[in-house]
Amino acid sequence: MKRIAAALIAALLCASAGGGAAPAAVDQALIEGSAMPAKLSAFGLFAGNDPARPVASFAYTLRTPLFSDYAEKHRFVSIPAGKRATVLADGTVDFPVGTVIVKSFGWPDFNDGRPVETRLLIHRASGWVALPYIWDADGRDASLAIAGRRVPVAFKSPDGTAHAIQYGVPNRNQCKECHSRAGAIVPIGPKARNMVLADAVGADTRALYFTNPAALKPVMPRWDDPASGTLQDRARAYLEANCAHCHSPEGSASNSGLFLRWTDPVGVNYGIGKRPTAAGRGSGGMDFAIQPGDPDHSFLIYRLESLDPGIAMPELGRSTVHKEGAALLREWIAAMPKDAH
Repeated sequence: MKRIAAALIAALLCASAGGGAAPAAVDQALIEGSAMPAKLSAFGLFAGNDPARPVASFAYTLRTPLFSDYAEKHRFVSIPAGKRATVLADGTVDFPVGTVIVKSFGWPDFNDGRPVETRLLIHRASGWVALPYIWDADGRDASLAIAGRRVPVAFKSPDGTAHAIQYGVPNRNQCKECHSRAGAIVPIGPKARNMVLADAVGADTRALYFTNPAALKPVMPRWDDPASGTLQDRARAYLEANCAHCHSPEGSASNSGLFLRWTDPVGVNYGIGKRPTAAGRGSGGMDFAIQPGDPDHSFLIYRLESLDPGIAMPELGRSTVHKEGAALLREWIAAMPKDAH
């Protein structure tokens, strides 16, 4: 995956030098049409269809990303020539029609570091369309997996633990579940408060692809870097990235009354002393989502550390427990005064 990251930077430099001209390889008509091609190569998003050679307007990372079974993710955006994105007042990014947000998933110690899956989020005139592609065994192309699939993957997590899982590639309905806001599919990762453009993306390139590049100010800390923010802020960043796309007033878990956006106040609706609503057996018989000072009796932790399909949160996108993320939230809850609610 390191060679892919290096190539992303090289692609950025090429894009910057191109003066805004869309690379000829990208099939913009296909992107903006209604077709769902069987092969990823049809879009022309990778030079020679090599995932190490993306055709990018710009690459980006997230200060605090969504956990996906310890997968490394490489992200880039393709914006059509002459169009620009705008950072809105709430920090979300309004990408123009014809944009493709590309995210590849892989593990450095599996499949020689090559990606297993590449997901596309395409902005068409009718709205956003999510298309998952699984790379073929020979690595030459990736095939559309509308119905989703389980892919056997073996890797080691940062603490050296060996994992052998059935990695879940989501079906289209599952994509909609996480990417839904008020019933419409939207991007959930690239928000100004969390989005970091690569160092190679200079001022000229930012101005080429954004109407208001000065608004690209990532204020959220890195969840795993104590130097980047307070314990509470890092915990809140983790919840924003992993939970808030569903746990918001317009998300698919709105009926829970548990809202975990970076902008939400830390109170009852944030889980502090909040009794279960629509949680079913996910509450584990516990009284509160967050019991201040007592992570062992906080069902938010109970669900985060479970792999039971009827209990685990998030419901999709993981077949392993994120021990390090759970440890951060445990530390945060344990530090709360026990009379905090």
